[in-house]
Order: sequence, then structure tokens, then C-alpha cells
Amino acid sequence: MPAPERRMLDNVANRVRLWRDVEPFYPDQTRGLPKTSESRGTEAVLNALILAGRDAQNGALSDDVRLAFGNMWALQFRAGDQKGAWAWLNFHNEPWEANGSPYFGAALAAIAVGRAPGGYASSPEIQGQIKLLRDYLQRGADTVSLFNRIMGLWASTQLPEVLTPVQRQAIVDAAIAKQQDDGGWSTNSLGTWKRYDGTPLDEKSDGLATGLVVLVLQSAGFTRADRHVRSGLAWLVEHQDAKTGMWFASSLNKSRSPDSDIGKFMSDAATAYAVLALTRP
Repeated sequence: MPAPERRMLDNVANRVRLWRDVEPFYPDQTRGLPKTSESRGTEAVLNALILAGRDAQNGALSDDVRLAFGNMWALQFRAGDQKGAWAWLNFHNEPWEANGSPYFGAALAAIAVGRAPGGYASSPEIQGQIKLLRDYLQRGADTVSLFNRIMGLWASTQLPEVLTPVQRQAIVDAAIAKQQDDGGWSTNSLGTWKRYDGTPLDEKSDGLATGLVVLVLQSAGFTRADRHVRSGLAWLVEHQDAKTGMWFASSLNKSRSPDSDIGKFMSDAATAYAVLALTRP
């Protein structure tokens, strides 16, 4: 494992062990209510996802990931509109930190549980929490943005019965319907986004949407020979930037210079999804 990756994983594991002692990344005192709750919920899910992915490669469930899941389940809502989900950071930035993003977070939690090795998802002591999670994802699967519905579909490929067969097929159909003539997908088409600076959204195919949809279709059982997957993969191969190695995607929230650090944020995510789609066995 490369040293930078090892340091990042060690940092995550350390925060999991010191969960009761470390401060949230975005406390109420400096960011306003309810940022402590949102920060804790978001980090708990991401910590479990990251460490479950590490343990899946090792083939055994570690004490750290058990603790991470314990932290995560303790923060799951047991009542209200968000029953089954978690408080999620909301900076009014689409698609990951906005009003609908708790669904995205719940999908990540389901992926984490499904990926954890050693039959963790079948553990008797967490079946109540998993039922709450499944119920939440099913309740929202027909109404959230297509971006989040695709995340729900991905979750359903990792944790059984997250969605009904009808819901799964409806999401597949909706995603395929958004494929553009060049074989790619546009992130703009996966929701009803509106930039707060009033500038027009980019309608061209981009690496984020194309990488995500192709990855999830493959996870859902589509082979590389399928025409939708094949043309999506071809788009990714053709549109990697030769100089930087990245795939481009633009902000859904504001027109930004693609050369700035913040302007590269969406392209960083696009590159991650593209690599996952291209390298999936």
C-alpha cells in the first residue's frame, strides 16, 4: 500500500478510536446549528465506508471497522422524516451537501455494510438498523433526484433488498434514457439543478455522470458488451485529459475556473468514478 494511502487510513482509524474525544470537523460554535450533528453523521458513515473497503481487501473484519459501524449506527435516526438515515452536511452545494443529500449518505452506509467482510450484514444484532436503512432507501427511491436514485441502485447491488425489483428497473431505465448521443452522460441531466450565480449549467457529457452511471450499471449486472456500457466506456477512454490524466466535470452550484483548486473539485470526483468504471472486473 502506498504511504499516503496508509497515512490516510491510519488517520481515519485513529478518529474512529478517539470518537468521543475528537471535535467534529464543523462544530456548531463556529458554523452554526446543526453543523455538529451533520458533521458527526457524515463522518460516521464515511469512516465506516472507508474502513469497510480496506477490510474487504484484507478479507477480515477488524476491531476498528466494528467500532466505526458502532459509531455509525448510534447516530441513525429512529423517528421522523429521516428515519433510517443520518444527519448529513448541508452547505446547499449539490450534489453531495444539499437538502436531498441524506439519501446519498444512506446509500453510502448501505454500500459500507454490504462490503464489510465476514458476513457482517447478516449479524443478528444489526438487523433492526438495516431494516430502518432499507425502509428509508425504498421510501425515497421514486422521488429523489436521479443522481441519488442511481446511488440507491448502487447500494442495492451491495446490500440485498435495499430496493424492490420494480424500483431497480425503473432507475436503470431512467439512467439509460439520459445517455447522450456521444455515449456519455451529463451530470446536469441527473437532477433539477440551478446554479446560485445564475450561470447556465454545462449540458455536455462529463466524467462524473458517465463514470458513475457506467460503474453502477456494471455493478447491477450489465456486462461490458452491453451497448450502453460499451459506449460509455468508450466515451471515458476518449475523454481523459492527456496532459493531467483527469476527466472533467463542472460545478452544479457556480461557474468556476477549471484551473482553480475549487474548480477542480468536481473533476477530482469525476476522475475517481471514471477509474472505478474502467477498472471494474
